[in-house]
Amino acid sequence: MATEEPLLTVTDTEGKGKHGGGQKSFVLGEVKKQLHLAGPLVAGYLLLYIIQLMSLMFVGHLGELELAGASVATSFATVTGFSLLGGMATSLETLCGQAFGAEQHHLLGIYKQRAMLVLTLVSLPVAAAWAYTGQILAWFGQDPEIAAAAASYIRGLTPALFVYGPLNCHVRFLQAQNVVLPVMLSSGATAAAHVPVCWLLVRALGMGSAGAALATAVSYLANLCFLAIYVRLSPRCLTTWTGFSREAFSGVPDFVRLAVPSALMMCIEWWSFELLVLLSGLLPNPKLETAVLSICINTITLAFMVPFGLGGATSTRVSNELGAGRPQAARLAAGVVVFLSVLVAVVVGLVMVLVRNLWGYAYSNDEKVVKYIARMMLLLAVSFLFDSINGVLSGVVRGCGRQQVGAHINLASYYMVAIPVGYASAFVFHLGGTGLWFGLLCGLVVQTLLLGSITLYTNWNDEVRICLSLIRLI
Repeated sequence: MATEEPLLTVTDTEGKGKHGGGQKSFVLGEVKKQLHLAGPLVAGYLLLYIIQLMSLMFVGHLGELELAGASVATSFATVTGFSLLGGMATSLETLCGQAFGAEQHHLLGIYKQRAMLVLTLVSLPVAAAWAYTGQILAWFGQDPEIAAAAASYIRGLTPALFVYGPLNCHVRFLQAQNVVLPVMLSSGATAAAHVPVCWLLVRALGMGSAGAALATAVSYLANLCFLAIYVRLSPRCLTTWTGFSREAFSGVPDFVRLAVPSALMMCIEWWSFELLVLLSGLLPNPKLETAVLSICINTITLAFMVPFGLGGATSTRVSNELGAGRPQAARLAAGVVVFLSVLVAVVVGLVMVLVRNLWGYAYSNDEKVVKYIARMMLLLAVSFLFDSINGVLSGVVRGCGRQQVGAHINLASYYMVAIPVGYASAFVFHLGGTGLWFGLLCGLVVQTLLLGSITLYTNWNDEVRICLSLIRLI
């Protein structure tokens, strides 16, 4: 492997001078590009996430049993379906991003069609598994009434499964072209309309919790329709979307080979969080521990939308520059985003510390819960620092098409470090939910070190050669 220069070095081969002024201008230009991409992406991802939260809020007013069932169903659906489809769709960040950078614009439409085909086929067995949600939850020891309520909710959520995959494909297709404002506007319009849709189905038509789940599917479908119409009519997609093609049916195995590790990168991490919630139910005072840990996970997931958007922007910048044959620009994009992620983590972490004594009241009036959350928020603030960096470094991995390496890193970090350390801290050293989260923090630290190492020692010239050779094979 050739010796690499420092991460932020800009060489004369990129047409930039060695003087500090020229380099500073180049760095500031990269910062502006990433913020221009990340801002709408953060808003779009956040609004998409809020849709499911709003559905749960409507269900919460129907009764305690309905809320418990909907919460369990949402968790089950995320673990078994939405995380899988969303992860597979991120492979388009690599394929479409690199093809766009290489000015092979017609490939973007082919990749999108191919991804939609594969994700729809994957949705079929997932939907079949969802039909047995009640039995599966009961087999795992879930309360029969809650299992039945979850089964009812997930039946209404099943149509959303077949919309979620194509929706994510459209988002990544546009993101790769640096077209992110329509993604934000479409998600915003959909989120605004979701409240009346929920009211209509839940209250006016009396469909109950199943109506709230169906409202999620309706909103996802509306979002997909908005983006599909934009792709069809916008001049910005004139060269990237040329209509349906038979080429989409070829190269499916190659797509699957990238999509599977892409899904594993996301699923391995999400599943570990859900596993911590399950472990919290085995602790003394399980209701308190489970409630607090669930709130903590919900809090850090909400905050993670910011680095997740930054990671999407980074994936786009890195893949575009690799496809264009500019290794130093790709390297600079990776360095700049790490700096931005640290700034985000410091600001968000400071907010977590400042609101730690009040945040619990947003979820509960129980003083035990509020005080427990206040203690956990300090640990969350530290965890978010590493989680923020990991979010953007994962974007670098996706931009390079190295998802298989990322999946192995996540597997080692969460299942060889986070879960074992968390289990020992909670059950051997009797630290309770704090011990479980401490294990997660250890896993995040290991993940940061491993992702940071492979990014730091990446041979960007080799990445360009690999990228261009793959595009030529199409």
